[in-house]
Amino acid sequence: MNFQQLRIIRETVRRNFNLTEVGNALATSQSGVSKHILDLEDELGVELFVRKGKRLLGLTEPGKELLTIVERILLDTKNIKQLGAQFSQADKGQLTIATTHTQARYALPNVVSQFKKKFPNVHLALHQGSPQEIVELLLEGRADIGIATEALEGIPELVTFPYYTWHHTVVVPKGHPLEGKKNLTLEEIAEYPIVTYHEGFTGRKSVDETFAKAGITPDIVMSALDADVIKTYVELDLGIGIIASMAYQEERDSKLALLDVGNLFEDNTTRIALRKGYFLRGFAYEFIELCSPKLDEDKVKAALKPESDIDLD
Repeated sequence: MNFQQLRIIRETVRRNFNLTEVGNALATSQSGVSKHILDLEDELGVELFVRKGKRLLGLTEPGKELLTIVERILLDTKNIKQLGAQFSQADKGQLTIATTHTQARYALPNVVSQFKKKFPNVHLALHQGSPQEIVELLLEGRADIGIATEALEGIPELVTFPYYTWHHTVVVPKGHPLEGKKNLTLEEIAEYPIVTYHEGFTGRKSVDETFAKAGITPDIVMSALDADVIKTYVELDLGIGIIASMAYQEERDSKLALLDVGNLFEDNTTRIALRKGYFLRGFAYEFIELCSPKLDEDKVKAALKPESDIDLD
């Protein structure tokens, strides 16, 4: 038994049992992958995969049990490497943040700037993706920290912390009939075509729920993944825009007017997520504390313990 066999087991599941993709991911051949699997099965004396001819369809019961152990072993192996680097090169390395476009564009620039001034020799990688992709990156150990509004809570392997609270607002082209209107209502907003976020991004669910509770069906003529695209099409008068409040910047968005929507839309909380049992470098704790000063290293470490089963509010 060797680590390559364990990596192949894990990667086979991740790649939906496509051995060609497994080989590409691990820089080996499909035949090499198959041989490693067969060798491990021979050594253990059990079949790990359900097969149809030469195709792998899924895991057997022993295979499912083994996968849990494999994930733990490979996580601990990475933790050992992280531990060594922490003491040999405390101020060098890589920090990978998985986040959405909205967070990377509007919430994190100041934090990133402060972090880079403090740790100039740490390479900071920002992976932008959907909330579900962020979860996958965290669970697979390919990201150290995840930041998003959706999808992070309620996952047993993750612990989450509140980062900041925000709400949706409405933008319109300059000169629009709603510009300057006081005490705006949902009914008045719904009289116009709406451009907003795609489902699953930047609080879109709460926008839908707000209209549904009021018994209103808005005319959402276009959806996009990020506010920059939404604002572009609002400027072209395709509709009025519902965006995250932090995405409106008066100087940059000079062709748009920000409407006073009061408390029409409920607050949303963006959260920081980490994988339980994952060893974080010292500079990762520093990054988290720059995001939220109340999240000191001791508090985060306590929540990261594998037995911890809480989301910290």
